Amino acid sequence: MSARPHKHFNTTGPCVPDKHYMLPVLPRLPQVADMIEGEFYFILHAPRQSGKTTFLDNLTDTINNSGNMYALYCSLASLRPVKDRAEAIITIASEINEAMRTSNVGIIRQKAFQYDSLPGMAAPNLKVKIMLNRLCQELDRDLAVFFDEADLLTGPGLLTFLAQIRDGFNSRHKPGNKFPRSLALVGMRDIRDYIASEHPESSGEHLASPFNIIKKTLTLANFDADEIKSLYRQHTEATGQIFEGSAVARAWFWSEGQPWLVNTLADTVIVDELRNDFTVNVTGDHIDQAAEILIKRRDTHIDSLLARLKEPRVKNIMESVLAGTMANVSPDNDDSRFCRDLGLLSLTEEKLLRPSNPIYKEVIIRTLTDQIGKFIPVTPYKIWTDGKNLMLSDLLKEFQIFWRKNMDARAKRLSLLKIIQYDEANHVIILFSFLQRALNSGAIINHEYAEGRGAVDLCALYNGREYLVEVKLEDAEPLEESLDQLSRYLETAGEKEGWLVIFNKNQKKQLNDKFYIKIQQFKGKTIHIFGC
Repeated sequence: MSARPHKHFNTTGPCVPDKHYMLPVLPRLPQVADMIEGEFYFILHAPRQSGKTTFLDNLTDTINNSGNMYALYCSLASLRPVKDRAEAIITIASEINEAMRTSNVGIIRQKAFQYDSLPGMAAPNLKVKIMLNRLCQELDRDLAVFFDEADLLTGPGLLTFLAQIRDGFNSRHKPGNKFPRSLALVGMRDIRDYIASEHPESSGEHLASPFNIIKKTLTLANFDADEIKSLYRQHTEATGQIFEGSAVARAWFWSEGQPWLVNTLADTVIVDELRNDFTVNVTGDHIDQAAEILIKRRDTHIDSLLARLKEPRVKNIMESVLAGTMANVSPDNDDSRFCRDLGLLSLTEEKLLRPSNPIYKEVIIRTLTDQIGKFIPVTPYKIWTDGKNLMLSDLLKEFQIFWRKNMDARAKRLSLLKIIQYDEANHVIILFSFLQRALNSGAIINHEYAEGRGAVDLCALYNGREYLVEVKLEDAEPLEESLDQLSRYLETAGEKEGWLVIFNKNQKKQLNDKFYIKIQQFKGKTIHIFGC
């Protein structure tokens, strides 16, 4: 049986020619229907590549096809380089005109560029208000407007824009006035948070109305496991190719429902692994292989997230996540919220920050360790195995030698800490990188982020056995607690032997006192303790 032509997955769902498969629009965010029906103005934010634009496109079509009202989708992506207030408003007006010109509603298309010569249009503080007022007066139905990528508008331009929205909203029911029935500002960040942090003196004035009508902003949630199953089922119905239950489960595990990852995992399996052969069932192993491909390949979406790791506000939070010191950082401060808005981090049930999904988790740590990998001497993994077991204690002894030579940022030879510039977590990053380099292709190193527990764990997988390593900072917690934590991990993994690496960052302590090796029995477990 010959394979049928491949139909690529898009950012919302798999598709075949002339037909895009996707989840129904409003069930993904039912509150939006309530906002529009209630004539509310609202804010919708979600991370990059979470399906915002696709959601808005299809919501606009749904409204326009309903026969009850009109909708206009307007992207503000061109505002990215605009800083000047007047230029920003002129750009917004141009984008509104362009949105009208490309609308699938005839009466809206006819009005494009017709308002440019109206009295008052030359004034930046009136331009948007006049355009929307006149458009709404000339339509035979109410209008909803969705401004996508609105968070690209910053500074005085944003405040002037919001002031016009506010004035239009307040006067929309007065004689001779009309304004959109519902309006949404959509972007990666909650605009109210931006204003509160950048313009605290203006936030109350410019958001007093209409955006205080709702108590909280809306966010486009990730897919849940059932939605992933439904999405993949549409591909099955179109092509006959079956996604086994294990494939759906692993897609959920790796992506945690992030829409771009859900679709790209499936697309990678079909295109890269199965070469468009729809006669082969997609299994959990296929999805696992696809995840590793994505982690190594680092597509544009992932690269754009990783580029943020160099930004000071992201670095400040990520250091604490890596080093296990989240107890010192509020998950609700502006930098933490920024990392969550980017989609890099999410909150656990205990309100602790962690990477948003296992794929992001892996690419974050690999990106940081890649920076220093070339500075670490290559030591073939065979030196650290006897063919059956991983000789982890010998490897950690070698790491002690390496760390002692290069731990000081002032060292002229490598200056590793200077390369990383993640001061709080440099010990963690270098240990990860060292183990990966030494065990390259011989064992698998998995990383479990601290998530506020004061620890970062490593698990080396070799020949079917798990080698658990707990990483601590001296004085972060009593030794007894560290031993107890590691022993519980070992019990869960069914292992009797574990490794505890304790870093001492006290510059006043003698080097000989920092470096030691101890073996301790604790609750029936053998714990190898390495001081660094």
